[in-house]
Amino acid sequence: MKVSETKPEYDFSRAKRGPIVPSSARKTRITIRVDTDVLNWFREEVNKSGGGNYQTLINDALRAYMQNQRGEFVAAMRMAIREELASAGVSKQ
Repeated sequence: MKVSETKPEYDFSRAKRGPIVPSSARKTRITIRVDTDVLNWFREEVNKSGGGNYQTLINDALRAYMQNQRGEFVAAMRMAIREELASAGVSKQ
């Protein structure tokens, strides 16, 4: 089909390339280099579980790490506050 044979009702002058459904605003596309064995492990885990997306699994692992770190920070802060209160002679009520 020649360009001149395109039906006039198809106007691609304002068309955009890319997916029809936009990706989630919560996700950001990045390029990251990881060790091959690490990537293979995540891919194997996804395959063992019956399929899915290894990138989602990596995201879940990173989120779990973040939450664990937050928990450790909160625990350390609580301990520091308790020690400061004890050294100031403030008792638990």
